[in-house]
Amino acid sequence: MKVFESDKTYAFLDINPLSYGHALVIPKYHGAKLTDVPDEHLEELLPVASRIAKATGSENFNILQNNGRIAHQVVDHVHVHMIPKPNEEEGLGVGWPQQQGNKEKLTKLQEEIKSKI
Repeated sequence: MKVFESDKTYAFLDINPLSYGHALVIPKYHGAKLTDVPDEHLEELLPVASRIAKATGSENFNILQNNGRIAHQVVDHVHVHMIPKPNEEEGLGVGWPQQQGNKEKLTKLQEEIKSKI
């Protein structure tokens, strides 16, 4: 059920929603992972997700984008979920198992990323 469409972007309600108002925003350009899609085809995704969140009256919500099977991607086309979180029971349940940071490793990673961007 379409809720938005432009030249580059399409948004629709999820057919198996985690909560009322759960929607997906996709680029019309096909790419399995975020890194497969040129930037100009990604620029509307978050603004449209934000507009859907506002339109549904969602005060609390998650924006989710998965890449690869072990990251829970099931559909091989880039998509962003806007999932309202109206209460503790509905919406996305997230575990966040943090690791202890290591300043030396983080500094090395920082330099590596900066040199490649």
